[in-house]
Amino acid sequence: MNEPSQTDWTRIEAMTDEQIDTTDIPPLTEAFFAKAKVRVPLVTLTIQMDPTLLEWYKTQGENYKQRMIAALRIYMVAHEDKYFLAVS
Repeated sequence: MNEPSQTDWTRIEAMTDEQIDTTDIPPLTEAFFAKAKVRVPLVTLTIQMDPTLLEWYKTQGENYKQRMIAALRIYMVAHEDKYFLAVS
């Protein structure tokens, strides 16, 4: 069974940023950002697709879904000027 929290949340919520002790947090260095990756949350989508297209992507390896997303993103970037002109 979980024990109830002994944290004084009222006191924590009343603290300003300056009152929070951050001395145990290591600095964010260039090396950290060089290894960092942006993770965009994905949306679950159901679509109808030509089965040969899906099979081809699957032959490209186990990351076939990421490759499909990358292909769609490349297409989007190549055509975004046309899109933004159309909706402006």
